[in-house]
Amino acid sequence: MTRSLLPGILAMAAIVVASNIGVQFLLGPWLTWGALTYPLAFLVNDLTNRLYGPTAARKVVWAGFATGVACSLIAAGFDATTLRIAIGSGLAFLTAQLLDVAIFDRLRDRTWWKAPLASTLVGSTVDTALFFTIAFSASLAFIHPADDVSWAAEVLPLLGFGPQAPLWISLAVADWGVKLALALLALAPFRAAIAISVRRPA
Repeated sequence: MTRSLLPGILAMAAIVVASNIGVQFLLGPWLTWGALTYPLAFLVNDLTNRLYGPTAARKVVWAGFATGVACSLIAAGFDATTLRIAIGSGLAFLTAQLLDVAIFDRLRDRTWWKAPLASTLVGSTVDTALFFTIAFSASLAFIHPADDVSWAAEVLPLLGFGPQAPLWISLAVADWGVKLALALLALAPFRAAIAISVRRPA
């Protein structure tokens, strides 16, 4: 069983590392690069849960968490920003992914799309709220890769047109929207991977 979980563990660790690094760099005015990589963690989690059950999924979550956070700290250094991002990422990751496992398992006998969609939507919402609050609520400092300019916390219209709000809230709302969109798109590879696994001879 442990050997069969190795691809999931490695994938989860890689996603956490990429997301922790990517969240420090803006992708347009309201998104970070981490918004594009992190939602894949829910796909890995749900596939593991469907194929091997909730106990196996929790093992992948814990192993991916430990490996991912360790690699993130080693790769990015131990400055205050990195530590805060790592703490926020770790707490949000564990809470959201373990919640995803529980919800998926509760709905596993329903129509095939209900468990992955519901668990990912709830998990993504909790993850976004926890991560951005812990990592950036008091201050927000991004280093632009091109010119090394520090981005201090700013108060701007929400997503450019709403009420005044700190920049990190706009980033959180945009991140949440991307996660919801990718949760819907991930249903296709989820269905395809399950179909392939069912056809594969034992």
